Order: sequence, then structure tokens, then C-alpha cells
Amino acid sequence: ALYRHFPDKEALLDALADEGLRRLGALQAQAWLKAGGAVAGFKATGIAYVRFAHDEPALFRLSFTRQMPERSIDGSSDGGEVAYNLLRAGVGEALPGVADPDTAALHAWALVHGLAMLILDRRIEWDEAKVAEVVGLTFGGVG
Repeated sequence: ALYRHFPDKEALLDALADEGLRRLGALQAQAWLKAGGAVAGFKATGIAYVRFAHDEPALFRLSFTRQMPERSIDGSSDGGEVAYNLLRAGVGEALPGVADPDTAALHAWALVHGLAMLILDRRIEWDEAKVAEVVGLTFGGVG
């Protein structure tokens, strides 16, 4: 039945990966709003990223190991672009004086992705308080 909707296994995996990125972006947006934006919201999006990886490890890994097209066929943005745009906007609002928002966004993404992978690969234990502390050191230097 799945192959009526997808031409092959690769298309199915791509769709699942994109859905994972959409879910991640939605969770980060919710975290941003709940925290009230600014530095607290920026930090909350980072924690949400690591929590998503912990809660949905297979989907997280799939989402970041697929080679995604630049844009979907209908021209809409993919889930990864949505999540990155939220991160980029968070840098702009939380750290308005930063010289290069793209570099700051990459720095923040590298931190949370690396932390998530360390947890998934069982190099460190999942500890939400420790995740918040580590994320806080980078996301605006707040604890």
C-alpha cells in the first residue's frame, strides 16, 4: 500500500526524513513560544532539539542522514529549511549584536547536534538538567 504513494523505498525514506525535520521544527517553535522568545526561547529551542533526538532516535538519525533535495517538487520549503530558519531567527532576536548570524546559527546547531549524537551514541547519559546547562553555555552564555 505504501508504494502507491511513493515510487520507491528511497522516496519513502526521504518523506519520513522530511517529516522528522518538520516535527523537530514544530517542537522547537513551541519551545520558543512557551519560553517567551529572546535568549530564553533560543535556549529552549536548543534543549528541544536534543530532547527530540533522545525521544525519537531512529527518526532523528534518519532525518540527518538522508540527502535532502533543495526544495520539494511543489516549491515548498522542506522541514530542514523550516527548522534552520527558526534557528536563524532565534540568533537574530536572542543575540542582536552578533556580527554574523549565519555563523552563530551554525555554532548553535553544531553544539546541539553534537550533544544529541553523544547521547544517542551512549557516550554520555541523558540528563535534561545537564543538557540545559550545556546548551545555556552556548546559547547566549546563560545557564
